[in-house]
Amino acid sequence: MGAIEPGIRLAALQHHEGKIPPADKRLLWAEMPWWLQARHDAPPMTENPPREFYIQGLTLEGKTFRPSDWAERLAGAMACFRPDGVQGGIGAYIGYSPYCVPRVVDGVKCVLVNEALRGVEPMAWDFVMHFARDNHLQVIEAGAQRDLK
Repeated sequence: MGAIEPGIRLAALQHHEGKIPPADKRLLWAEMPWWLQARHDAPPMTENPPREFYIQGLTLEGKTFRPSDWAERLAGAMACFRPDGVQGGIGAYIGYSPYCVPRVVDGVKCVLVNEALRGVEPMAWDFVMHFARDNHLQVIEAGAQRDLK
């Protein structure tokens, strides 16, 4: 028999001991503390337009990142995050999200990531930024991109 994860065991114990209230006794959205609500409906942190960043296909050590189609793969994984959400039906088309687009700058493969992605889906933003961090890729703000040329 497989091992049960500690979190599941704890939740089962809390439920058994009556520490987790039944669904009809849980707090309504309006009754939740502000710090729980803030995560979901927080106003934008600034009124400035969203910034754009280039994730370059160069590691911090200066090596070319592989596989060669990494930018298209990453942008393809983010394709469903669009300003109006996923469009289905006969009018749907295949294409990249305007928030995450592959580019080539001075012969270096890049992905241009718009900070507005964070507002659409914070986990998608985290995924893209963690991808860059975990693979030691260089990230440059698009305004600083002029220095690349």
